[in-house]
Amino acid sequence: MISILHIEAGSQVKEFNMRCEISLAGTAILTLAATWAQAANDWPSYNRTLTGDRYAPLEAIDNKNVAGLKIHCSFDTGEQSGFQSGLLEVDGSLFGTTEHDTFSIDANNCKQNWRSHEDFASGELKVNRGLAWLEHRVFRGTTDGKVIAYDAKNGKRLWSTVIADAAKGESVPAAPIAWEGLVFIGNAGGDNKGVKGRMYALDAKDGHIVWEFYLVPKAASDVARGPAAPDPKSVYASSWKEAKGLPITGGATWTSYALDPKTGLLYIPSGNPGPDFLKEARQGDNLFASSVVILEAKTGAFQRHFQLVKRDFHDWDVSSPPALFLSNKGHRMLAEAPKDGHLYLIDLNTGKLVYRKPLTTVSNVEAPMSAQGTHFCPGTQGGAEWNGPAFDPADNLIFTGNVDWCTTVHTVPVSSAADSPVGKPWSGSSDGFGKMDDMAKWSGWMSANDADTGERKWQFHAPFPLLGGVTPTAGHLVLFGDMGGNLYAFEAGTGKKLWSKDLGGAIAGGVITYDSGVGQKIAVAAGMTSPIWPTPKVSGKVVILGL
Repeated sequence: MISILHIEAGSQVKEFNMRCEISLAGTAILTLAATWAQAANDWPSYNRTLTGDRYAPLEAIDNKNVAGLKIHCSFDTGEQSGFQSGLLEVDGSLFGTTEHDTFSIDANNCKQNWRSHEDFASGELKVNRGLAWLEHRVFRGTTDGKVIAYDAKNGKRLWSTVIADAAKGESVPAAPIAWEGLVFIGNAGGDNKGVKGRMYALDAKDGHIVWEFYLVPKAASDVARGPAAPDPKSVYASSWKEAKGLPITGGATWTSYALDPKTGLLYIPSGNPGPDFLKEARQGDNLFASSVVILEAKTGAFQRHFQLVKRDFHDWDVSSPPALFLSNKGHRMLAEAPKDGHLYLIDLNTGKLVYRKPLTTVSNVEAPMSAQGTHFCPGTQGGAEWNGPAFDPADNLIFTGNVDWCTTVHTVPVSSAADSPVGKPWSGSSDGFGKMDDMAKWSGWMSANDADTGERKWQFHAPFPLLGGVTPTAGHLVLFGDMGGNLYAFEAGTGKKLWSKDLGGAIAGGVITYDSGVGQKIAVAAGMTSPIWPTPKVSGKVVILGL
């Protein structure tokens, strides 16, 4: 209120202005607090937070009432495709992707807000893994090598930038992340001859390339699509000693990423070197393939790397985004689960590996590849794939879903690999990327490991592989799905199964939870159809559940 005092008019105006400023400041603080509270209830990035722990601080659905979980609605994409989309939810809108389409639906009743379509030739797997959200825009990659921005309110295309060459076997299926005006994403295709993995930062407003970083050594003849980040030649140039006439290949990135806002460091998982199964064709450490590569996010300057799969010759990409978190001792930690079937924990304060723990069947991994055939586990389809570990700070547990399915590979001579055309699949095998065991022998594992010691606290043997997102919550739950279409809710600390529901299609994408103001919901991307995963041929759906 305005004070009515016997003072000069000028002083009264000054007091009025001061009180207005105080009132506005108080309103701003309250508004900011409300914004922070809502942000904690949203799911605004592929793994909820940029650091990728996937922990949801929501407890309305908990270990006491989860048995009452029901399907509220579903959104049918109408497409049979590799539906692996991570899902986002911001301010009551839920966003997802198919290979060609980007859509927004009401996060509580599944009503479509908008849907945008892009025309291009489909890839073999017909896959896209999701979006990033920043300042009322959403961003995604495409099979034909673009990154596209849309208005999050109406789906209007805002810009499009080319970062990959589809004619050379490159694509952009990864889910980007976004931070401080930048969008971070890289190219896939590292299993194709001559394709090199690269990482990009793009300006979120207009899409121009801010920096480009080659994840394996760049040659003078390689295309430069934007300003080059500082090249760490001294670190990785001498790590490739490829056979005569063979191009450096691999190190691509095709899932998503993590970023530490406190340090401004970007964490990039990189794929296998090529040809996949012929390590004699590419002597050396093949850096930075099969690694977690750490760059300064603003400049792309190289900081350090951790090569988790040494001398990879099993197609064991370090594919999934890592989870970054603080340990009980206050150390910054990195948890990662590659396709090799192990959980790795690295102390980022010291740079040392704390532990490496097996999570699925691991066998015959030292046997050399041969033309007669080599059988090994995990197979070329994981281990873990595009969804990595999740961290639950309440129980100090790391949860990881894995595939249990083995492969037999028959290799070809190095001379045959040399004759393969550039831009085409280049595995070094006469049977492509190997022959998977009979489907009757596949299964999955959900593992809960102590974050400090790696000790296994519990493990669930699922009847189908586990590929979708894993989500622990403050309600003492861990949510996950399998390739048979079953969505599960387990008690996080004990591994007790509390609830499950068949959603009618393979769960290989987002499993998220949020509260847009009308109660906690769970949203699931179900219905992946893929030529390399023997699942029912159904259309992809987003299923929303609640109490």
